[in-house]
Amino acid sequence: MSEALTGADAGTGAGMGERHAAIILDSYQKLLGKPLLERGDKESAAELLFGAELVVLSHGTQPDPVLNYGNRAALTLWEMDWEAFTVIESKHTAEPMIQAERQRFLEAVAKQGYIDDYSGIRISSSGRRFRIEEAVVWNLFDENGEYYGQAAAFANYTFVDGKEGL
Repeated sequence: MSEALTGADAGTGAGMGERHAAIILDSYQKLLGKPLLERGDKESAAELLFGAELVVLSHGTQPDPVLNYGNRAALTLWEMDWEAFTVIESKHTAEPMIQAERQRFLEAVAKQGYIDDYSGIRISSSGRRFRIEEAVVWNLFDENGEYYGQAAAFANYTFVDGKEGL
């Protein structure tokens, strides 16, 4: 299960915890055979993920998974603060009309371990729509090999008007 993030540290990435950060980074490395981000000696994994230009987010293992992490780039893109972002079900980051497609996609990731070419429309808290492109979505496993949730990372997105992408 995901560790809870609370207090002022949560919004800085430090509250994420080194364990959660290591699970995100290590699961990516194991499944894709390459690092998500190059780790330096001085920067903690939590600081590295939170400050990355790459958008990184994750959700837990609930039946309707709840987001449990978003780095600074994710919080900015979805126009939310840490407290708002980490209490919403991840399905609510997609428009209702494409949630069935999103569910089929998540089931494919669950079976295959990862997908590295996902594209789709998402929506921010203010209703601003954007298309994410070439996203990697992967399963998370803790240090004991237990399923821990899923994470996504992407660098490419484009804001769209109300008609595009439907």
